[in-house]
This record gives sequence, C-alpha cells and structure tokens, in this order.
Amino acid sequence: MLVTGASRFFGGNVVARLAQDPSIERIIAVDTMTPARELQRRMGRAEFVRADIRNPLIRKVIDGGAVDTVVHAAVLARPPAGAARAVMKDLNVLGAMQLFAVCQKAPTVRRVVVRSSSAVYGCSAKDPAKFTEEMSARTPPRGAFARDMIEIEGFVRGLARRRPDIAASILRLAPIVGPRLASRGVQYLRSPITPTVFGRDARIQLLHEEDAVAALAHAALAAGGGTYNIAGDGALALSQAVRRAGRIELPVPFALFRTAGRVLMGPVMREFSGEQLDYFHFGCGLDTTRMRAELGFVPRWTTVQAFDDFIGGAALRPVVDPGWIDAAENKLLGLLGAGTGAQQ
Repeated sequence: MLVTGASRFFGGNVVARLAQDPSIERIIAVDTMTPARELQRRMGRAEFVRADIRNPLIRKVIDGGAVDTVVHAAVLARPPAGAARAVMKDLNVLGAMQLFAVCQKAPTVRRVVVRSSSAVYGCSAKDPAKFTEEMSARTPPRGAFARDMIEIEGFVRGLARRRPDIAASILRLAPIVGPRLASRGVQYLRSPITPTVFGRDARIQLLHEEDAVAALAHAALAAGGGTYNIAGDGALALSQAVRRAGRIELPVPFALFRTAGRVLMGPVMREFSGEQLDYFHFGCGLDTTRMRAELGFVPRWTTVQAFDDFIGGAALRPVVDPGWIDAAENKLLGLLGAGTGAQQ
C-alpha cells in the first residue's frame, strides 16, 4: 500500500492508522518533505520514501514495492507559503495526472482512493438542501481549490474507464474541523465580533478530523469504487455556530463581508479562499446515504460535536456565554407563550 502526502496532516495520520493494521503487509509513505519526528514515530513500521509524484520515477516506487493500493491524500487547499497559484495547480493537478498515469500502467494496482472535497459542489442560492453524489455544481465554483478537485476527479474517472479492474474511489469530504486543525479555521471566530452575510444564514455540515482520517483508511481497505460524500450527521446554521463559539454576530451585506472582516480581523479575511467566502454565504449540505450503505463507514462525530471539539481545541474565551444566551431565549419564549395564553 502507498500513501501520498505523508509529511502533512492527512497523509501522515492515514499512514499511522494503517500501520496499526497487521493485515497490511507493507506500507510506503511518500512525500517531497520528510515528516516531523513525532509523525514519523507514529507511522511505526511504515517505510518513508522521499519522492515527488510529479516525477515519472514514482513508477519505480510503485513497481518496486508491488503496490496494490494507492491512497492519494496529497492535495493542497491553498498555495504554499510565498508561492503563487501556479505552484498549487502544479502540485495538485499535474501531480495527480502523473500518479494516475503510473497507476494505469502498474499491473499490481487494484485500488485507488482519492481525497476530494465537497467544494466541487460549489455554493450558490440555487443549491439543493443536500447534494447527492450524482449532482454537480449549480453554479461553477470560483475557488482555485474546487477547480483543481474537479479536474482531479476527472482523472480518476478516466482511470476507472481505462482500467475497470481498479476500484477507483473518490471521497468528497465536508469541511474538516478539530482541535489539531484549529489554527486553520479559527481565525474567523477569533474576533469578539464575527461578521456574517446579511439576509443569509449558511447551513454548514462538518467532518471531524479524526473521522476524515478514519474514512480514508477505511476506504483503503474496503472501498469498491465510486464517489462518496463524507460528513458528520446533522447541520448547524452559521448563526448557531457563532453563538456556540461565544461570539457576537454582525450581519453585513455580502459586498462588505470581506471588508468588514479585514477591519475586525486584520489580514485574516484577505487569506480566505473563494470557497470559504462562498461557504459563509450559502453553506452546503451533503447526502451521506451512500457513505453508510455502500462504503460502510459511519462517522463517530456529528457536525455539532465536531464543531464543539474544534472550538475547545482553539481555546477561545467566549465573549458572551452561550448558556446565558440560551437561557435568555428560553425566558423570552416563555414570556411570549404566557402572553399568547393570556390572550386566549
């Protein structure tokens, strides 16, 4: 078995999880950078190979290791520090193209699992309450990451057509949160006052970081091919998420959303991707029936539990106690109910 992106969070943790399975004879972890010492320690018996999947020499690694399963977790959601968008596209799209070309020619490969994203569905006012795997974006995504994922998924489907004996699986992961990834998304909730889009209350569905790793590891052993939405049960309105984080919501017109964010959060909003901005505007819901029925995977964390664990890991100090807000709302509803009863 071979796993790409081994020096990064998802690839490295998938390797560490698979290394604990005695039924797997050999695990090869691949990346252009050496994993951190602690991550290498958790990888245990896995063999690390420093290699670039964009280089045709990756075929020597696959052929030499008689690899039967490839887990492609090495995708970037944003360009590396100080790099341009072209670098990100090169790593994502050209890297996947070269890797799948090698898989197509390798006679030993029988399963390919690819980490994708729900960003391929885009975010717009025309969206259904939940996307099924057969649906496509109602409005073409404008974010670079989403466009890369759409291209990569096309390569996977091409591989499946040319090598029907390979079980090629695409896992469309919902936005991922958790205590170890707190630094990636908590900036939006770092300010005491959190801007939201006026007139909108995005419906968000999340996936806990541990479930994301578990889903990739599970698919590496059991996926029979196809596309699967991966997300926790339930959903949160953005206003509920802001309140659960103990922040104060500030609704602003979408045209001013990024500007207001820069005023309140400094340079943070400037770094937000197109996918993130659209997500705060409309959100995205996923139908996970196929994940349970066909893939046989059930997340341990619901959307609400994943969000709460994310906030706990970020160590945010509430500006307003969420419990106080709940109590005030209940009291207000009680007064309204009493008033209605008096009129009757």
